[in-house]
Amino acid sequence: MWTHEESIETSATPARIWQLFADVEGWKKWNQGIDNIQIHGAFANGTTFTMQPPGEDLFTTTLIDVKENQGFTDETIIDGTRVLVHHKIVPLASGGCKVIYSTEVTGPAAADFGPMVTADFPDVLGALKNIAEA
Repeated sequence: MWTHEESIETSATPARIWQLFADVEGWKKWNQGIDNIQIHGAFANGTTFTMQPPGEDLFTTTLIDVKENQGFTDETIIDGTRVLVHHKIVPLASGGCKVIYSTEVTGPAAADFGPMVTADFPDVLGALKNIAEA
């Protein structure tokens, strides 16, 4: 198993981060690694979305463990390799929160997929923080 974690603290409330997470088609505003994205239903357990990174093939991801104002996990399976990204919102005493992206990759291409999936997480979290605090 390949694992990785990135986090950032923000003065934005958990509800504000949740609002940005739940607007899947708006992720392009703070995630440069998305050319196209479309959700196929409500932001809830079992809903899928399709995403296309710049210059890459379209793939489908499933939302699992969706908990309002607390976070969600998405699962992508490509050619037997499973990528789980946990997006956690941890409230802070200040009223802000810490946003944590933790990733678990299993399967034949885990060592290749892991670094590829998580390479832009510091930039993504920084952009999320900027939009959330604006």
